[in-house]
Amino acid sequence: MNPDRLTFIRKLPKAELHVHIEGTLEPDLIFRLAQRNGVMLPYADVDALRAAYQFTNLQSFLDLYYAGAAVLMTEQDFYDMTMAYLRRIAQDGVVHTEIMFDPQTHTERGVPIADVFAGIARAVREGREKWGITSCLIMSFLRHLSEQAAFDTLEQALPLRDQYADVWLGIGLDSGEQGNPPEKFERVYARCRELGFYLVAHAGEEGPADYVSAALDKLNVIRIDHGVRSEEDPALVARLADRRIPLTVCPLSNLKLKVVNDMSEHNLKRLLDQGLCVTINSDDPAYFGGYLLDNYVAVAKALNLDDADLVKLARNSMDARFPVFVSQA
Repeated sequence: MNPDRLTFIRKLPKAELHVHIEGTLEPDLIFRLAQRNGVMLPYADVDALRAAYQFTNLQSFLDLYYAGAAVLMTEQDFYDMTMAYLRRIAQDGVVHTEIMFDPQTHTERGVPIADVFAGIARAVREGREKWGITSCLIMSFLRHLSEQAAFDTLEQALPLRDQYADVWLGIGLDSGEQGNPPEKFERVYARCRELGFYLVAHAGEEGPADYVSAALDKLNVIRIDHGVRSEEDPALVARLADRRIPLTVCPLSNLKLKVVNDMSEHNLKRLLDQGLCVTINSDDPAYFGGYLLDNYVAVAKALNLDDADLVKLARNSMDARFPVFVSQA
């Protein structure tokens, strides 16, 4: 890509709406935190860990992802991880980010949920002052665990809500889709809705289009994370377009996890042309080979996107922010 076009994309004001903060842990930081915390890793060095980043599907990625997250043990660890992410995206023209985090990944290892919140929140507050990036947090439930486990996590977190009311605005649902339909979490989502959280959920990545419909109908989400398999159901596509329900699409993630075999096969452009509110995001950038700008560049090249397409994608991301941020614009 020529430098002028790269500069054009970088300068577009962009929001990142689908990023897992644990998925921003770069191998070198994993090793530094492991050394700091006395955690033994099953890899000899950073290069050996990088070589392990070969995934065949979502589950094989998740196995490595959870192993990497095991080095996060203190508030400072969560702060360092989040600051590294914000420092990186400040170079990409990102002006707003809505960060997903998985407390259950850490509390089941004995890490206090208060430390998870404190480290991430301290970083996003500092990031706003340092780089002008606004941020909020989406506490996500692990869908391979039970709904009761999600309720338990919610109850652990609620005493912290007032302390983090400026940043903790959302609830999400992630981890393996297969065998874990959205309706499994219908009751806990109803409770979160009563509490006034913005609701999002992963659906239609490995799971079928029916999961997208269920997330809308059973969980009452305002945004679908991934959603690329929505295209299998024309009525659903029409519904998404008519209601302007955002899809937080993650192209490099889709390529790495074999949702598509080649970026030229990705349906992002087709969905965009059908009037859907498609946005570009990085998902787990340390594992999937690219941050937000890298994702824009990859699809621009592979799908022959013109400047109008890129402007529309960036504008969609700003329009798809949680309503409180859109109303402040």
